[in-house]
Amino acid sequence: MDVAFPHLGIYIKHLVNHIDVFGFRIAFYGIIIGLGMLAGINIACADAKRRGQNPDLYLDFAMYAIVLSIIGARIYYVVFEWDMYKDDLLQIFNLRGGGLAIYGGVIAAVITLTVYCKVKKQSFFSMADTGVLGLILGQAIGRWGNFFNAEAFGGYTDSLFALRYKLDIVGAGMLNDDVLSHAMEIDGVKYIQVHPTFLYESCWNLIVLAFMLWYRKRKKFDGEVFFIYLGGYGLGRMIIESLRTDSLLLPNTNIAVSQLLAGLCFVVSIVCIIVGRKRVKNATK
Repeated sequence: MDVAFPHLGIYIKHLVNHIDVFGFRIAFYGIIIGLGMLAGINIACADAKRRGQNPDLYLDFAMYAIVLSIIGARIYYVVFEWDMYKDDLLQIFNLRGGGLAIYGGVIAAVITLTVYCKVKKQSFFSMADTGVLGLILGQAIGRWGNFFNAEAFGGYTDSLFALRYKLDIVGAGMLNDDVLSHAMEIDGVKYIQVHPTFLYESCWNLIVLAFMLWYRKRKKFDGEVFFIYLGGYGLGRMIIESLRTDSLLLPNTNIAVSQLLAGLCFVVSIVCIIVGRKRVKNATK
């Protein structure tokens, strides 16, 4: 078996991670990311209709945001993995070799929306409240691309959701001493058994999405759903990132960049929600 969730009784004999079309290889990672984008656009447009907004605003924005978010995700990754690229700068443009960081994409999307709203004379926070519904759904779906790439997992575990990969399908960059020290051999084949952190994050994102869908009709001010996204996703990412074996680190430290940023987003979002609700309360007195 290439992959198994042994305690759940799930076994996959061959993990296929791409399809070939006319001799051109298309990775499932890209297909899944694309499906996530389409699902995200659909839920954002549906929410725009519910709010009496023009869905075309979000479709137009998506055309810019998708391209620029991919660029942002790549820049973020390259900056914190500079040693991998400094001697071969052309590899920066080799997206097929992997290397995208979601927080880079989120930052790029926020910057893009800021500029877009100024040009279109729209409220940033109003559009952001709808846009983040699509963003977090896209993230929840897109995380499954990591499963097919055998990446973005955590350290060793023997918990209920433990994930077992055949060692030779996993990239060396995903492995650390803890994982390798717990490697096992079954019928002459070596396996690692790890936390499926991509699964944890996907499920957490769906929980945050469900809460935002419930809360959107109860929000007190424009931007509150946006801050719930930043704080909710940040809380989950901060915890889950501590389990991963492939975290991007601040230079010369053991501090995970995304964990630090997630924690900052969580704290800032809580403060913004408290201040925003207080202002609304004072305005209605």
